[in-house]
Amino acid sequence: QVQLVESGGGLVQAGDSLRLSCEASGLDLPISATGWFRQIAGKEREFVAGLDWTGREVAYAESVKGRFTISRDNAKNMVYLQMTSLKVEDTAVYYCAGRKFGRATMAESDVGAWGRGTQVTVSA
Repeated sequence: QVQLVESGGGLVQAGDSLRLSCEASGLDLPISATGWFRQIAGKEREFVAGLDWTGREVAYAESVKGRFTISRDNAKNMVYLQMTSLKVEDTAVYYCAGRKFGRATMAESDVGAWGRGTQVTVSA
């Protein structure tokens, strides 16, 4: 059974950095695409960043390009999202996502497993 558990969220100020972690138990990372989505209050969940199953292709939403970096450690079964230069508009619940094989860019319908989410709040 696949279980994705996010951690690392919290309250930070605009301009700060934060690293989210996702422990991916039951998910075979070397053959899995992994990604991060977020849901801003009152809006639909949106794709933020993704890594394809080979780990060589990455994709980012335009709004986070140049500020966020997705990575993974297959040996530790961990997926990370390094967030820098955070903005108030980055405030959201962030979800870890995974699927077998797959490209770096994911639609919600592509995702096979979701975490429960971690809250990130960025104050002005």
